[in-house]
Order: sequence, then C-alpha cells, then structure tokens
Amino acid sequence: MAYTTIKKPSDYFNTVLYTGNSSTQSITGVGFQPDWVWCKSRSGDNHAIFDSVRGGQKQLRSNTTDAELTRTNAISSFDSDGWSMGSQPEMNSSGATYASWSWLGANGTASNTDGSITSTVSANTTSGFSIVSYTANGTAGATVGHGLGAVPKMIIVKSRTSVDSWIVYHAGNTSAPETDYLSLNTTDYTADDAIWNDTAPTSSVFSLGTNAPVNGSGKNLIAYCFAEKKGFSKFGSYTGNGSTDGTFVYTGFKPAFLMIKCFDNARSWVMWDTKRNPYNLSTYGLLADTNDTENSGYNVDLLSNGFKLRTTGSGENGSGFNYIYMAFAEEPLVGDNPATAR
Repeated sequence: MAYTTIKKPSDYFNTVLYTGNSSTQSITGVGFQPDWVWCKSRSGDNHAIFDSVRGGQKQLRSNTTDAELTRTNAISSFDSDGWSMGSQPEMNSSGATYASWSWLGANGTASNTDGSITSTVSANTTSGFSIVSYTANGTAGATVGHGLGAVPKMIIVKSRTSVDSWIVYHAGNTSAPETDYLSLNTTDYTADDAIWNDTAPTSSVFSLGTNAPVNGSGKNLIAYCFAEKKGFSKFGSYTGNGSTDGTFVYTGFKPAFLMIKCFDNARSWVMWDTKRNPYNLSTYGLLADTNDTENSGYNVDLLSNGFKLRTTGSGENGSGFNYIYMAFAEEPLVGDNPATAR
C-alpha cells in the first residue's frame, strides 16, 4: 500500500468545538486559514455555512432551501488559525455550544475557463477540495470547471439567489450516479432526473441539465467539490445489515468526520466527528437536514481503518438499505503519522 501524500490531515480539515458569547470572538485551533466553515449549534438551531469565495457575511443553511442571507454580524475575517465573528445567533449565541468543521481551499481564487460557463474557483488539489462559484445559463449540457485536476466523487450545489434545494452528486449513489441526485436539505431518497445532464463529471468539469436548482438561467450558484485522496478522504457506499454487530466500512484511515445518508429510503443525513465523540461508541449525531439538537443513539465505532455501525437504526444500518458516506481523516492508516485505535 502506498503512503498517503497528506501526512497531517488536520492541515486541510479540522473540527473545532466552541461556546458562543453573543459578542465578538475569534475561533482558533483550526490549524490553517479556512475557506469553508460549517457551524452547527449542538442545542438546536439552523446550520450556518460560509466560505471565502462568497464572503464571510453570506450565510447558507443546509437544512433549508433559503437563498443566501446577508449577515453583517457573522464572519468578519478568515484568520490564519480560524476565523473572527460577531454576534450572529446561529453561530454565536451566548452559552450555546457549537461544532464547526473547516476545510482549506486555496486561500484565494482563480478564474476557470475549462467549462462552457466561466467559474471562480478556490481549489486545493492536494486535498481534493474546491469551492466553485458560477452563473447559470440554462443551457442543457453546460459545463463548469471545478479546478481539482481529478474526477470529483461528490459535488454539493446551492443557489445563492433563489429558494432551491441543495443538490448532491455522489459517486456511490446508484450504479449510474450521473443520472440521479440527492437533496442535502431533505430526507428524500435518490431521484432520477437530468440534473447532471446524465453525464459523469471529468477531471476538469461537471455537467448540468436545465434544472433550476443547478442551472436556472441567470442564477448565481456555489458548488463544493470533492475528489477522493487516499489516506485523507473517502466517498463510498455500503449496505446495512440491521444488526448491532453492523456493517464495517474500510476507509484506509481513522475518520475525523463522517456523514452518512440512506439513498434508497427517506432518512436524514447523519454527521459525526471525533471532537464531539472522542471515544467509541460514537453516539452523538447532528443532522445536516434539520435544525435539531445533537442527539445520542447514532451508534458507530470510528476505527483506525474505517468505521463500523453499531445500531439497528434504519438511518445508518437498515437491513438491505443502501447508504452513501463522506469521510475525512484524523490520521492515515500508514505513513509517518499512522492511526491508532480509539
């Protein structure tokens, strides 16, 4: 097995927990200047999603179809070790505890003309993550450059200017994922539509149909794109067995973050991380599609080489149900910083 090229995954993705103060504060401990910040109150509130391409005062919520919201008291700056913010309640209410997940892009943008639609891209080709801003043209077969230099395994798209669902492409979603899509803001199972123009993404572009949520003429959209990097990220699928001695899924690293979605039954997007769940069992889940509080009972073991379901719950391990997942590493399985058991 070849060693991973990313020796320290936390240089590219990290989870930070913090407590709100309803005033100004700087969140540190990220370890890098983040380009995508996703915050969620553990006691219940909307998700708060920001990125450096749109700007730190432009909020999206994964649990709603809302257009982009201007929040003058949200992120005032993306800093070398985190970010600074004001009193925006969904990310900084006094005494509330929060989970935040941060990804490193390019700490800057570039114009990308690989597709028929010119995009603005912040791409990190080492970690396989890019933020892509584009204006739709409503043309079937339009293409958008993503800047990864590798084929994306997952793409999340949201309209900034209109009330539309979050649209998700995932390579594990059915045998022909380019013909189907999922919605991050709903429990809906996979739907067959020409969202992606029935065309698989390439190492340079992703394709669009005429569907309004991804290519409504004149709409401004943002896409978060992920290519798989050995020892750092994994975007796969598995079938549940309905047992507390559940399915084991090999990732090749110890997951720091895991999100799971059943794609052939209506179930929520469940999120775990090793900061909220420092020991196995990992039981505390947050749901990407709701403003719910953090709840226990989402039982999974986050292991040195993957994860194992420890629940009969149909949201994660229903017998014969099929699931997709996205996972980012805390430690690689091999190399200079090998993973250890929890």
